[in-house]
Amino acid sequence: MMTDVTPFAQAARHVRAVAFPHVLVLIDYRNGHVQCLLPQAAAHWQDAARSGRLTTMPQPLAGHLIRTGALRPTQMPTPWDAPLPAPTPAASWGGAEHPAGLTQVTGPFSATAAVALATTWSITRTGRRKRAMNRLVRALWASTSTAGRPASPAEASEVVLAVRRTAWHAPVRTACLEESAAATFLLAARRLSVVWCHGIAADPVRLHAWVQTVDGDPVAEPPSTRAYTPALTIGARHQHHP
Repeated sequence: MMTDVTPFAQAARHVRAVAFPHVLVLIDYRNGHVQCLLPQAAAHWQDAARSGRLTTMPQPLAGHLIRTGALRPTQMPTPWDAPLPAPTPAASWGGAEHPAGLTQVTGPFSATAAVALATTWSITRTGRRKRAMNRLVRALWASTSTAGRPASPAEASEVVLAVRRTAWHAPVRTACLEESAAATFLLAARRLSVVWCHGIAADPVRLHAWVQTVDGDPVAEPPSTRAYTPALTIGARHQHHP
């Protein structure tokens, strides 16, 4: 029986759980923190999700999840959603490669893409560092909520590649998170709707962010992007604000 940790809790609103057969991954969209629960700990998470009770969860695990913000105490049992199921990855013993969105592209520098990238950097670097992911998610939610018609695959690809070309000249870190957000901002400024995705693949566990059309097709991405299970999608009919 637990003594030092509340007996009731629920998953924090800003946390997404993705369940692979061998690991449960918790992504905190407030601060970008990622935790991996091995099968025994994952089973305790699943049990607590069904009941809203922590009485069968080991106290050290429950205390850790509360301290890190994955769980928040409640006054009564409050069950929460089961984790998103993810497919079993092909066995690679940790050596699988998913080169999603990492191909260098050549072409002219885009001033509008540079502005979108600068906007993204400003959002993530202005304010408390621990809240950078939350600020970016909120900005994406706000920008896509005002977008108009769906972008065609050609329109979306043109913008994504322009951002990717321009990012190669950037003096600061620019990876899939910054590129996909900048492309989404630029398309929204043109009143074009797309879906921003943030997902996870396993073996080894890795994260990726990308843009897809409202029909679900990844934009300017290699086939390996489909190995990622979306944990959070923002835009079009997929609006979901943590």
